[in-house]
Amino acid sequence: MNFDKSTSPRNNSAGDKSVSQTSSTATTPSSSNSLIEPSEDSTLNNATSIFYGGERGGSGADARDFSFRELWAFTGPGFLMSIAYLDPGNIESDLQSGIVAKYSLLWVLLGATLLGLAMQRLAVKIGVVTGLDLAEMCHKQYKTVPRLILWLMVEIAIIGSDMQEVIGTAIAIYLLSYKRIPLYVGVLITVLDTMSFLFLDKYKLRRLELFFGFLITTMAISFGYQYIISDTPQMEVIKGMFIPWSSDYRPGTLLQAVGIIGAVIMPHNLYLHSALVKSRAINRNEVKEVKKANRYYFIEASIALAVSFVINVFVVSVFAHDLYGKTNQDVIDRCSNSSFSDDILQAFTANNATADINIYKAGLVLGCFYGGLSMYVWAIGILAAGQSSTMTGTYAGQFAMEGFLNLQWARWKRVLFTRTVAIMPAFYVAFFSKLEDLTKMNDILNAVMALQLPFAAIPTVAFSSSVALMKKEFVNGTTEKVISIALSFTVIGINLYFIIANLQQVNLTAFMIIGVVIFGTFYIAFNVYLILHMMVNLGNKSLATNSFVKRYIFDDVDLFSNMATIDNGL
Repeated sequence: MNFDKSTSPRNNSAGDKSVSQTSSTATTPSSSNSLIEPSEDSTLNNATSIFYGGERGGSGADARDFSFRELWAFTGPGFLMSIAYLDPGNIESDLQSGIVAKYSLLWVLLGATLLGLAMQRLAVKIGVVTGLDLAEMCHKQYKTVPRLILWLMVEIAIIGSDMQEVIGTAIAIYLLSYKRIPLYVGVLITVLDTMSFLFLDKYKLRRLELFFGFLITTMAISFGYQYIISDTPQMEVIKGMFIPWSSDYRPGTLLQAVGIIGAVIMPHNLYLHSALVKSRAINRNEVKEVKKANRYYFIEASIALAVSFVINVFVVSVFAHDLYGKTNQDVIDRCSNSSFSDDILQAFTANNATADINIYKAGLVLGCFYGGLSMYVWAIGILAAGQSSTMTGTYAGQFAMEGFLNLQWARWKRVLFTRTVAIMPAFYVAFFSKLEDLTKMNDILNAVMALQLPFAAIPTVAFSSSVALMKKEFVNGTTEKVISIALSFTVIGINLYFIIANLQQVNLTAFMIIGVVIFGTFYIAFNVYLILHMMVNLGNKSLATNSFVKRYIFDDVDLFSNMATIDNGL
């Protein structure tokens, strides 16, 4: 079976090229095209042009079952993917969970990270086995209108994430300059520093991946430094990771737990990871080679997410240790004799409510508790988080546009478009409102991205569970199908609960209620469409022969003939 078969010329040539490349031979195309600005040939016709610097790495020539040399050859995509678990939105969610529930939600953070790893593994399988990323597969599998809707939803998720990165970077610059650079100027600076990414994109593959590794290391050192100087009790941290009950639960804990899951699992990250794994040359005619690639990518992703988990634990633990059970007045009193007393008085309202902390106030508190150096180290970590996630978000946006639309822009146009859309609301709030309003946007953006999660999770489960697309050697087994579907719907349900709970805290007008009902109806209907499509991919032949399904949802007449061929062992 030729699982790369499609009417699109991209899919044929991409499949042919990927088959001709072996995992033991590095390929370096003569083109100097970059990841964001390929040649005039569409990426649908040139599989190698969409990667960093137009280059694809080989996977080494070691024939042993396992070798660190080959693992190193596959190392890179997973760490770029893991940056989404460390963006400013996640950091703010971490510190708030520590304040609300002390260490008792660390097990939720661990579970969310493991759930994210399970979903990333499915996305990796799609890219490795088929030679097509998730967006390209959506281009093949969905009809035009739903495909365009999916693309718009992914773009909304990317822009929402980009807004968080803009906010985080602006706050980091504000802290590093000790308020000399206003927030709105920091927002504008993010345009310039993002354009500098275009220069970095000219670097070769391994150098660029090492640069991302440097940014992750910067975050680890920055937040690790806070963890060490805070003298956090280790046994309390370990108990919080593995014991899912505690006397530390307080009002708002459940909502915070849901917020952790919504912040950790980013929908556009599945599209990103499925494309990044294509940067290594793999002979897809050899089952052993594909299995090896899947294995090494899974190991690498596990290591990368373990590192991101540890960094998140650092942040949760520091604020759990220092601010759990503390009120705004407690913070003001403790900092009354510090050099940050005036800043603390301006940032905190003198009352007995639970300390209201965001990434800006967190820097002030650390400076007050542990000295000015601690504030600057914190700001450097936030700056690294914002910059690294900005770059990977640009990659995700480019892959999505090229995959869904068979369309590409020059890289500077793509960066300018997404950054402009992200900056406009952030700049407006930064210029006309208080800093608290800017940081509150993180909660709204987490809810927006939670809404987009089904539009990545359902296609990922569908395609990785289709024997016609994945071959019987790599398709999800029965147990894996059940687990992945259950996990996907669990996360979707949790995120919907999070959104509904937040809506209940808003005084909705009649007009707003009508809008919510209309949007909710559309949202549920589109999810039903995706679920029906997923069920066809799962092998429900009776559903696939339904006239309504064939006309409006799925009309791939080759799908089940391919399945029959595989089932018969032909």
